[in-house]
Amino acid sequence: MPLLQTDAVVLHVATYLESSLILRLATREAGVQSVVARGARSSKKRFGSAIDLFAEGQAQIQTKAGRDLHALTAFDVTRARPAIATDLSRFTAASAVVESVLRLVHEEAAPSVYDSLVRGLDQLAAAVPDDTASVTLGAIWQLVAEVGFRPTIDRCAECHTPLDPAADVRFQGAVGGALCGDCARLAPGGRLLPPAARAAITSWLDRLPVPLEAVEARAHQRLLREFLAVHLPDNRPLKAFQVWEQGKW
Repeated sequence: MPLLQTDAVVLHVATYLESSLILRLATREAGVQSVVARGARSSKKRFGSAIDLFAEGQAQIQTKAGRDLHALTAFDVTRARPAIATDLSRFTAASAVVESVLRLVHEEAAPSVYDSLVRGLDQLAAAVPDDTASVTLGAIWQLVAEVGFRPTIDRCAECHTPLDPAADVRFQGAVGGALCGDCARLAPGGRLLPPAARAAITSWLDRLPVPLEAVEARAHQRLLREFLAVHLPDNRPLKAFQVWEQGKW
């Protein structure tokens, strides 16, 4: 069985039997992988003491072709990000980020997606409460772009006509972004996107900070959720995203 050694982030943790864990990992070399860490709850030598949600480190995975669950033989934690767990707004936001990775990323190498995830979690760990929503929106929009669903903002997603940056436009997730007036009439639905909202999405995609009021954040959360929904491979709800969006914790 080939040994895969790779940078990895813990996306999901579940107990297995008395002493083991089943983990979902985002890896730099092989996308999202499911692994069993036998004895992880009792062995600190192979897995350290901080193998938990959002932790990052060097993973050694014994892979076998045709299997969905591989063996994690070691995990050397380099960054635990404990600050995320000290604030519920950060924790629910980070949960929405990793849920997006779990739903959008498959089992193939995606270094840019991995780097985007790491950058987003680092920013969340350092975010003050007032900035958490904006940081999270930016992190997820950047992940969306890295997996190939970058929305079209400055041109019509259908006919590619340049859009007036000072005009309201119709944003239609099913066609990939903003529409000119003529194309919007042929594709009913979507949401009206004012210039400030378009500028905010562009800034997030360019990794720039965006200050937001609470009412603006809620509108952007709704827009992003609707955009994700049309690009997911199935119709299962985004449960962690919904908790983060609704703020019910």
